[in-house]
Amino acid sequence: MSRTALRDLDGVLLLDKPRGIGSTDALARARRLLGARKGGHGGTLDPMATGLLPLAFGLATRFAHESLDAAKTYAATMLLGITTDSGDAEGRRLQERPVAVDEQRFRAAAAAFVGPIAQVPPMHSALKHEGRPLYEYARQGQVIERAARQVHVAAIDLLALSPVAACDAGAPGSLCADIRVQCSKGTYIRTLASDLGEHLGCGAHLIALRREAVGQLAVADAVTLEALEAMDPTRRLQQLRGSDALMTALRPVALEPTLARRFLQGQRLRLAAAAGADQTERVRVYEDGRLIGTASIVDGLLVPSRLVPVAA
Repeated sequence: MSRTALRDLDGVLLLDKPRGIGSTDALARARRLLGARKGGHGGTLDPMATGLLPLAFGLATRFAHESLDAAKTYAATMLLGITTDSGDAEGRRLQERPVAVDEQRFRAAAAAFVGPIAQVPPMHSALKHEGRPLYEYARQGQVIERAARQVHVAAIDLLALSPVAACDAGAPGSLCADIRVQCSKGTYIRTLASDLGEHLGCGAHLIALRREAVGQLAVADAVTLEALEAMDPTRRLQQLRGSDALMTALRPVALEPTLARRFLQGQRLRLAAAAGADQTERVRVYEDGRLIGTASIVDGLLVPSRLVPVAA
């Protein structure tokens, strides 16, 4: 579709990103198929990774931060016994070490990484240093000092521990560990795998990663690019969800028209729905079933944060 034929579309597409392309390329392909003028994605996935990539179009881009900030769930496969310079299978192999790990020892080691932890972002990442992404420095063999960041890992579940032949990679004696990780935003699963491998004494790197959930959104409800390409234009548009699909974790608050107008003017409102709140709560706000914005309830007041124009 030519640029002149692009349309102003509002909504959310849950995309199951394939392996081999980055999040920006996946967004560009989806935009072309939908004919959407404006779009953004809610959380980067590396080219090696697959899985849930929420895409926001039009007014929904105002709320893309909801998926960026949401907790994530990943299924990952670690190769124990081999380290790489990138922490994943796309990097250069650095070292091979013997593996003496069983399920009990793996689970005990993983438990040390549950809760608040400090992570040093990998050099092979899109974080910026002096305006350039770190991976550009890494490709030139440069190492930039990075400060550790606090993240939170809610759970690491061991799904399977199998010989290397079962995962078709690595060296003799290596093991593959299939895990499921529930974590906060900003958690690097590659770094988690590398750090866990060091804790086990054998080293490790990531050979597969799939994002299964973003907040309450699940990859089971997502559509692939291949499926989208096979659809006719009408059915493609039917895959779009409302902007509030990104905010299912927020409690809905309904306003009658007079209060809705005041809300859209940025006024703080004292409501029965806000009474009794003993702490700050974020909510999504509706008028007659239409999303008009998000707000926080602070000391019994409904405080607007992001608004949807009336003409939308």
